[in-house]
Amino acid sequence: MTTTIPGRTRFFPDPDEAVADIADGATVLIGGFGTAGHPLALIDALRRQGAADLTVVSNNAGNADLGLAALLAAGRVRKIICSFPRQSDSWVFDGLYRAGQIELELVPQGTLAERLRCAGSGLGGFWCPTAVGTPLAQGKETRIIDGAEYVLELPLRGDVALLQAHQADEMGNLVYRRTARNFNPVMATAAATSVVQVDGVVALGTLDPEAVVTPSLYVDRVVVVPT
Repeated sequence: MTTTIPGRTRFFPDPDEAVADIADGATVLIGGFGTAGHPLALIDALRRQGAADLTVVSNNAGNADLGLAALLAAGRVRKIICSFPRQSDSWVFDGLYRAGQIELELVPQGTLAERLRCAGSGLGGFWCPTAVGTPLAQGKETRIIDGAEYVLELPLRGDVALLQAHQADEMGNLVYRRTARNFNPVMATAAATSVVQVDGVVALGTLDPEAVVTPSLYVDRVVVVPT
């Protein structure tokens, strides 16, 4: 059974129940920078759940055979939108891409972060010079501003975000541990439903309000997965 504590956040007993309703064809935002802040338990639960034809937005395209890489290997992902699809241990994505079994949309890292931020802030997009003169600008609107060329980059929204944080309080306010505070906070704002695995839940008033990075307003589901 789920537990609802005053506020909008629901607390789930296990990762499988927390991701049970993710649908085929969903756009899934997955937090992390490499393996830092990567919600492995939630990704594994999504793989067991069986949703397919997914579009995944992540900084990386998976590491080794774990987490996102295992989801790719299971054939559940149709398209990945990311900044760094190839590392020394990204052999799963590399093999699928070379075989024509997965689509890739390459987005510069800063552009990826800002597209997510625009989605969370309700903005219609932003003008950016990064992709000007490259294949990444093909098919996009351009404009000259103060004598320089810019490309219009659109918001990047998700149906669901799978995230990792250090602790939640009983309302769902989140704090992160070190470099796990990467794409997780901005993705929490950019998805219709955010699902967060945490090391533990603490009582209201335990977290220093000045240390809260993601307010409970952006947190829909929490599940404890002890490190």
